[in-house]
Amino acid sequence: MNNSNPSNQALTHEAIRNFVPAEQCLDGKTILVTGAGDGIGRVAALTYARYGATVLLLGRTVSKLEAVYDEIESMGGKQPAVLPMDLEKASYAEMQQLEGLIVKEVGQLDGILHNAGLLGALTPLEMYDVDIFAKVMHVNTTATFMLTQALLPLLKDAAHGSIVFTTSTVGTHPRAFWGAYALSKQAVEGMSDIFTQETRNTTNLRFNCINPGGTRSNMRAHAFPGEDPMTLKTPEEIMAGYVCLMTDASIDVRGQVVALQPKH
Repeated sequence: MNNSNPSNQALTHEAIRNFVPAEQCLDGKTILVTGAGDGIGRVAALTYARYGATVLLLGRTVSKLEAVYDEIESMGGKQPAVLPMDLEKASYAEMQQLEGLIVKEVGQLDGILHNAGLLGALTPLEMYDVDIFAKVMHVNTTATFMLTQALLPLLKDAAHGSIVFTTSTVGTHPRAFWGAYALSKQAVEGMSDIFTQETRNTTNLRFNCINPGGTRSNMRAHAFPGEDPMTLKTPEEIMAGYVCLMTDASIDVRGQVVALQPKH
């Protein structure tokens, strides 16, 4: 099945948000999802599997990853792989070893969804705990960079490798009291932009950011404890964009920050 864009024009953000995936549009692709144990990561992993991908489930809580594994198996998806890794503590050498494991077990890697992240504290920078600041910056930015770099050789071997970073409205437009989280997401957007510039003319790789917007998740509940979660979209309701950026329909989409719930 050819999902490439026949006009050779990059899809608009609206087209990405409203993408209607064809059955098995991810067949033959292997996609790594970080933070795959719950929230958006879990739903993305299940959705990728539903459309035919082999999904590599990376996270720090093995029991949660195994539960997602079982869900994929029960719905008849291709056999996934569980990759336990705590991004706060994992070394670069361990990430390089992960590349070898992927080569051995599945032989290829076509995409990464960088979904794992920490919220940290919502407090003025003047009062921000420096240890929490360092932890948030490491998980959300430094470890994301390390993992991308470690797996880049595999992604370059793919016909159309896709790397999707997760950002936030406060990354695109930093906001008071969001501290390390906002700064880490601002850095991720810059990372995606720089990777795009450095690889655009020499590889088939594409780097993009997704801003999921206000979504019913544990992180959102911690950030906005007084908010009624029933007023928010579920992760399932925003999956079209996540699927689109992994299909060949988006091979001309590079260096974009796609807001799935733009404020008009």
